[in-house]
Amino acid sequence: MAFNNSTQSGGLPLSLKNFNYQVLIVQVLIAIFLYLNCLLLATFFKKDYFRKSMRYIFFAYTLMSDCLYLMGTDVLLLLSFYQIVMQIWLCVLLLIVVTAYTFVFPLTLTLMTLERYVAICMPMQHGDLCTPRQALHCILIINAISTIPISISLSIYLASVPLSMFTEDRVCTVEMLIIHRWQSHYWSAITQLYFVIMFVIVVFCYVQITKAARKASGETKQSSGKGLRTVLLHGFQLLLCLTRLWCPLVEAAIMQHNMLLFIKVRYANYIVFTLAPRCLSSLVYGLRDRRLFVILKYYAAFGLCYKAPPYLPD
Repeated sequence: MAFNNSTQSGGLPLSLKNFNYQVLIVQVLIAIFLYLNCLLLATFFKKDYFRKSMRYIFFAYTLMSDCLYLMGTDVLLLLSFYQIVMQIWLCVLLLIVVTAYTFVFPLTLTLMTLERYVAICMPMQHGDLCTPRQALHCILIINAISTIPISISLSIYLASVPLSMFTEDRVCTVEMLIIHRWQSHYWSAITQLYFVIMFVIVVFCYVQITKAARKASGETKQSSGKGLRTVLLHGFQLLLCLTRLWCPLVEAAIMQHNMLLFIKVRYANYIVFTLAPRCLSSLVYGLRDRRLFVILKYYAAFGLCYKAPPYLPD
């Protein structure tokens, strides 16, 4: 790195002298969203109704992947901020998890959008296509697809460095796996390919649901309108993820002129384009969904302030 006091931990700028408060802010934000995600997950596992719906299974898996990603990037942040070294093999394992779950989130988001498309545009086939068993199969496929980019990068890294290097101690950063200059271009190309395909799918679903909403009437129209807003929010989340891919280009140009501004821009990019899309998951489904929200209030108050919802089975 050109700037020794600044390293990338999931995209977050680090400065030992001037930006301690920024690390503290990140810790507070991550703690809040981890608590909310864990509360939503507890709500999910408390009711059989949620565990039998593909929509809620995908939502729960999104929350779990978000938790793993937030904790992983936070560990990288703290290690880099305090310049804590660790053996390279352990760092590589941590980077594999963080990098894989970078793709798990948008892929799951895309499948949730497709589920809404099937529910609204193909209601007769929804019961057969969107079962809990199919949801588990989709999750396995998501994990397999998510590990492809990091598997290729890891293979290149293993072929480029001696095995003795894995016992060396270094500060763990994402750039450590980049040995050749062309690897940066490969990573940029593969991530943009993934996100462009997913964004096209979301746009297709949005257009089809819009057509269905215009043709529908009464309760069906209301359901279509709600599904349309959900897909629109998913599209916004994916747009934030896609924008993150171009942030390094802007940051590199700023770094050539003003290092202090570079650190501030990278910090803002991390908050807006890395944390925000994942934290929005709790809002898109958790707080907008009537069933989840009512039960969430009940468990958040430990059953003291609200009556247990009577319309959902235990």
